[in-house]
Amino acid sequence: MNETPIKREIVDKAIADLGIQDFSKATIREVKSVAARSERESGVEFIKLEMGIPGLPASQIGVAAQVKALQEGIAHSYPDIQGLPALKEAASRFVKAFIGVDINAEGCIPVCGSMQGTFASFLCCSQADTKRDTVLFIDPGFPVQKMQLQVMGVKYETFDVYDYRGDKLGPKLESYLQQGNICAIVYSNPNNPSWICLNENELQTIGELSQRYDAIVMEDLAYFAMDFRRNLSTPFEPPYQATVARYTDNYILLISGSKAFSYAGERIGVACIANKLFHRHYPALAQRYEGLPFGLVFSTRMLYALSSGTSHSAQYAMAAMLKAAADGDYDFRKEVHVYADRAHRMKQIFRQNGFVIVYDRDLDEEIADGFYFTIGYPGMTGGQLSRELLYYGVSAINLDTTGSQQQGLRVCTSFVNSTQFAMLEERMKRFHEDHT
Repeated sequence: MNETPIKREIVDKAIADLGIQDFSKATIREVKSVAARSERESGVEFIKLEMGIPGLPASQIGVAAQVKALQEGIAHSYPDIQGLPALKEAASRFVKAFIGVDINAEGCIPVCGSMQGTFASFLCCSQADTKRDTVLFIDPGFPVQKMQLQVMGVKYETFDVYDYRGDKLGPKLESYLQQGNICAIVYSNPNNPSWICLNENELQTIGELSQRYDAIVMEDLAYFAMDFRRNLSTPFEPPYQATVARYTDNYILLISGSKAFSYAGERIGVACIANKLFHRHYPALAQRYEGLPFGLVFSTRMLYALSSGTSHSAQYAMAAMLKAAADGDYDFRKEVHVYADRAHRMKQIFRQNGFVIVYDRDLDEEIADGFYFTIGYPGMTGGQLSRELLYYGVSAINLDTTGSQQQGLRVCTSFVNSTQFAMLEERMKRFHEDHT
């Protein structure tokens, strides 16, 4: 067995010490911990591809607005559970500017990151109709969303969209919806981890079926407008961010400050609830929550119980960033385009050394370069590849953990800087030589 940059016994001991029985099922945090321990023990720098943490400075527009709010004393006041009016208005206008749909300000509700937005949405959706007790994921997806349902005790179904793009999506989706137990449909667009982007035809299919079968669509826009194949930078002008909101009244859009504005540390996002859904009265919710409509259950019951609102000063930051973007004064996509540049170079390195891009096509287009992409290596399962790469000082998560049925890994571009490209190239060349 060839000697590797990181001694195998160091990695194996780290995995054992953390009590990970099956590394193919290791969570993002567990992979991170193994890499950190192995790096510390070996003294060899790791190339960390597992964590989806922004690798850029936070938006200075947001920082300035938040600091100003704190200096003016806002920290002493509880935030309104419905959200800062300025943020609600800015979110409504931002949606119109970059998505091209109308959502009233009352339905734009600040949340502690999209994570809390999905948690509160899951609570509302799973309690809205006693006959509909199951969430459907169009996978692959963010593993922690399924963990949220596990915490709640809510059932879920899932299918990998890999073989169901285009005209194949409708029949597959309907095979679940016609069972009558699906309360919500969940996906991200662009997709974490595959970076596929569902197009308007596919989203129309999802929207129309959600109307027909009365399911709520939760559209996770964590990587807002990051399909860099298209110019989505000009407010109030097409092309717009693709969305299901054009085709259904049953939707919640989850917009995060974490990636688009590199504002992850302040845990700020906005859940934008469709106008009709916000005011809809579900008998089960009305009975349980004093006759309140869906939107007020979301804010005055779920969010109130979870955190009593969202950081007051962070709301000022988010309001300023959304307003500046919609005003045309802040091209946030220009700042985050570096992720696409990194992805392009990293894909070259992996492909030159025997790897393949697992999710490589968006129907008739090549997959976009962006925050994530996926890799596989011939003859290896995702679990085997994830562990084997650790011996070469590279850490990434197995696609199995995302609901994918494909063999491979998710690669995140955010923590890799240009100085590590040569290191990655040297290690992947060595990996390929050792496995050929």
